[in-house]
Amino acid sequence: MASEPVVALEIGTARVRALVGEEREDGYLMITGVGECAARGVRKGEITDFDNALACVDTALKAAEKQSQVSIQEVYVALSGSHIQGSISRGTTPLIPADSEITQADIDTVLESARAVSLPPERMVMHSIHQQFFVDDQEGVINPEGMVGAKLSVSMLILHGVRNRILNVLKVAKSAGVEVAESAFGGLSSALAVLTPEQKESGCVVIDLGAGTTDFVVYANRCIAIAGSLGVGGDHITNDLAMVLKIPSRAAEKLKMDLGVCSPEEPVPEKPVTIQPVSGFAGRTVRLHDVNAIIHARLEETLQLILAELERHKLQDVMGAGVILTGGGAHLKNASAFTAAIMNMPCSIGRPRNVSGIATATEGPEYANTVGMLRYGLRNGVRDVRPSGFRDILGKLFGR
Repeated sequence: MASEPVVALEIGTARVRALVGEEREDGYLMITGVGECAARGVRKGEITDFDNALACVDTALKAAEKQSQVSIQEVYVALSGSHIQGSISRGTTPLIPADSEITQADIDTVLESARAVSLPPERMVMHSIHQQFFVDDQEGVINPEGMVGAKLSVSMLILHGVRNRILNVLKVAKSAGVEVAESAFGGLSSALAVLTPEQKESGCVVIDLGAGTTDFVVYANRCIAIAGSLGVGGDHITNDLAMVLKIPSRAAEKLKMDLGVCSPEEPVPEKPVTIQPVSGFAGRTVRLHDVNAIIHARLEETLQLILAELERHKLQDVMGAGVILTGGGAHLKNASAFTAAIMNMPCSIGRPRNVSGIATATEGPEYANTVGMLRYGLRNGVRDVRPSGFRDILGKLFGR
């Protein structure tokens, strides 16, 4: 018998998506409904026009309801935006008396100590995911209960974002007449959708190339080492093409996806490409080499920012499984080979795993975010509708 249906909602820069899914007896996720709408009122994952964003959410939810024949009452919302940052917190508690056996109460105490971070008042904690325990000076302890020591410590990844930007996204969803059951960082949900246990174990970086943002999550040493979001995405490539080549944005987007290649060194036809005239635009011809050079420069800039984070945390040499690309930007021609060359590690395209049903949502890397939120919703048996209700259960789902 399948589980009760769950709904995931992504309010993205380019698209608003709603997916309805249920878990089959064999553990596979079956997608029963998809609703999509070209996004309006959203920029870089943040709400810029409430009414337009609300209309898009309403359209997507109604389409998903119609296809799945399910009345949508609550949703799991994926969050993104360059305001989302990650930092490492460390908690420590002495064991009294020294050399005593570590109990669950000691573990709870040290976890609370690590969660007690000081943030500016405008920011809120989204996720707190423990990485590893330390018993005295011993690193890499997975479960310290029952061990003996004088001191217990833990390192924890704290993901936090600007409170009002998060609440505005959640308010759009609620204003569409649904409850927000839970929310999560989109980079984490993308990783949940596409990664195998072997990739997590070997170390890898998931890069979700969205339209307005690029989310990244890095697995190393059997935990989520770092994560965050950059305020650049596919739309920035499109904007650069439009500005430099002096062509309309719609033509630039079509040129990017139909003919563009992620490297100017790729062989291209010598014949120039003609951009047809439209209202207010006289038309012109452009060289594909110029198109590719612009795509190359912008994408390399984005990848170098993530590579710099890996280097700063000394993680570039432990990425045994390399890079996994998700998001709409993964459809760029040669994106995988280009990323592998820039980051000097293997790269593959990440598509949702163990999913059946509607083909568009089971095959495309752009659906990783929402499919991952569905998977989280199906595994999360505890409801908490508070905007700050992000629990350490995410460490079990996303991190291990």
